[in-house]
Amino acid sequence: MSLVTERLILRDWRDADREPFARLNDDPAVMEFMPSRLTRDESDASVARTRASFEARGWGWWAVEIKPSTKQPTTRVPFIGYVGLSVPRFEAHFTPCVEVGWRLAKEYWGYGYASEAATACLRFGFEKLTLEQIVAFTVPLNKRSIRVMEKIGMTRDAADDFDHPNLAPGHPLRRHVLYKITRASAAGADVAAAQREP
Repeated sequence: MSLVTERLILRDWRDADREPFARLNDDPAVMEFMPSRLTRDESDASVARTRASFEARGWGWWAVEIKPSTKQPTTRVPFIGYVGLSVPRFEAHFTPCVEVGWRLAKEYWGYGYASEAATACLRFGFEKLTLEQIVAFTVPLNKRSIRVMEKIGMTRDAADDFDHPNLAPGHPLRRHVLYKITRASAAGADVAAAQREP
């Protein structure tokens, strides 16, 4: 199953995505707020888990490509990273839950691709999966991801911040901020946006 936005296609993974995905996962800038960069084997294993999620649920981390435009038909880029929905594999005060997340190659930062694709994922989660709430989380220093969370309508209550259980006490990335959005608040934001249109 694919999701299509104005500029992007969120699609199933292909074998050809493995190489650019491995490069992305080995980029220090991309992985700055992750515990470590991934080896090629670890990156390939991540693709395998993602494919298994699609087989089991019909959704997961979609591979993202930039589609050609009518003005520039040669602009198609076959793989820039992933954006999608996932079920966290750890226990915390807000689990079980569904999270929205993204990881894009650095050269595609700053164009609004993450927020555009994440908005499509939220819509899918609320309209197709009838979820009541979707969350996102990151470390407090990851201002880029936090801007995306806020841009797509998610909000934070500092009381929900948590220590990631997969990271040892004292680890510099252990503390996380939690953002949430409900189906009702997402629907309200869509209505307000429509009312602002001329």
